Amino acid sequence: MSLVRSAEPAIAACRNTKPYSVQGIGDSSGLSTQMFGSDKQKPAYDSYSSESYEKYFDDSPSEELTHPSSSEVSGSSFRPQDVPSDQLRDYLEVQSADILDSDTDKLKLMIQELERDLLADNDVDVEDMFGTGLSLNMEIDGEWSNPIRTESIDVSSRTPKQMLIECAAILAEGNIEVASAIINELRQLVSIQGDPPQRIAAYMVEGLAARMAASGKYLYKALKCKEPPSSDRLAAMQILFEVCPCFKFGFIAANGAIIEAFKDEKRVHIIDFDINQGSQYITLIQSIAKLPGKPPHLRLTGVDDPESVQRLNGGLEIIGLRLEKLAEVLGVSFKFHAVASRTSLVSPSMLDCRPGEALVVNFAFQLHHMPDESVSTINQRDQLLRMVKSLNPKLVTVVEQDVNTNTSPFFPRFIEAYSYYSTVFESLDATLPRESQDRMNVERQCLARDIVNIVACEGEERIERYEVAGKWRARMTMAGFTSCPISPNVIDMIRMLIREYCDRYNLKEDLGALHFGWEGKSLIVASAWR
Repeated sequence: MSLVRSAEPAIAACRNTKPYSVQGIGDSSGLSTQMFGSDKQKPAYDSYSSESYEKYFDDSPSEELTHPSSSEVSGSSFRPQDVPSDQLRDYLEVQSADILDSDTDKLKLMIQELERDLLADNDVDVEDMFGTGLSLNMEIDGEWSNPIRTESIDVSSRTPKQMLIECAAILAEGNIEVASAIINELRQLVSIQGDPPQRIAAYMVEGLAARMAASGKYLYKALKCKEPPSSDRLAAMQILFEVCPCFKFGFIAANGAIIEAFKDEKRVHIIDFDINQGSQYITLIQSIAKLPGKPPHLRLTGVDDPESVQRLNGGLEIIGLRLEKLAEVLGVSFKFHAVASRTSLVSPSMLDCRPGEALVVNFAFQLHHMPDESVSTINQRDQLLRMVKSLNPKLVTVVEQDVNTNTSPFFPRFIEAYSYYSTVFESLDATLPRESQDRMNVERQCLARDIVNIVACEGEERIERYEVAGKWRARMTMAGFTSCPISPNVIDMIRMLIREYCDRYNLKEDLGALHFGWEGKSLIVASAWR
């Protein structure tokens, strides 16, 4: 029951209309910023008006886009140097894309075809994935049944959603002139303080503009560099976990599976390939402390990129010291081992695995950042899984967002991203008022950057490469793992926790994995493997 006791009952019945405060979230969630130090200064957020959502994207244009005539655009290739727009030049420095030689293109095409065969891309029903009524051949019905026009478009009677879809389709065809006109119109209709369709449109339209300007990779990097200090981002993530708890449920499912693996073990070694701020292990240490009998000795190895934002607050060593202090207070024998390295460069010798320890590997919202065979012949994603399998772990946990933004071409990827993030934005609407500064901070820091990267970037520059549960299952199986169903005790605990939040959140078991969603739409999937 220790996993359940960490629930925040304040969100019960989805009737909370009081804005969440970064300072005001209780420690009982197990993710409180108080666990990470004594700094109690409230983060300083930017001020927004309904017309100025572009301020999130520093240096983004607020005036209308100018564009070349359609005769100047050949096919779907768009060269930003052809655009005499001061706004686009100021938006972000645009560089011409390197032209890949034909042999590389052919090789990548062959790899993508092989990947689709292995992972059943061709069997995916787009309508089943995001419920839009679109099939793989992009047949459109329902509210998108009007034919797409590529000359003069009457946008006044169309919703932001319809305009976004139409703009994405036109942009995919290379019609820059018409797409920029729709973008300019959309910017007058959407607001980051509006209803969920307006809020998501406000961010997705900037992703389209960045794609059109071929500046998405620079915008994504700029947003990453200008990311707030770690304590502020932690506060935003904490709020996200509380008001859209599917993310938190994923952590709890992984922790529950890990604790089940602890049974009869005296020494346990957990390897986490993206420990971030260590938030997941606060609740894990608290839960271990409440276990009957003497808890096992826990050793945690945290891997993190030396260039990550955590370095601003002292790095992995500081995170480890905070966790060690918490464990000492709670009477849990605990040691932290820091590995400052890019995940792709980690070797078994760096992980210091020892005889007599039960090994657990945790992948929480990390694997999707690893490039796969559709990006490079090296295929770092499967390479990492095979390396972990060679360590002979007792358990491997995987938590990921349940959406395909990896191999899909631009237009279907845009559709699926819209469907997925619309559901996230709608769930926030049920728990935080629209004018809440905390809510805007969550959307800005935790969601917008991913949206821009998914929409605007291609190739190696597209970092947010999520996959659906079936693809992760195929990858894990090909790496030699077998599914390990999560314990009914853990599932019962999570169901109890969901009831304390809202009955519009749901839990579904499928082939050993747990799907956490909002009103039937799966958002997060958690699974365990041996």
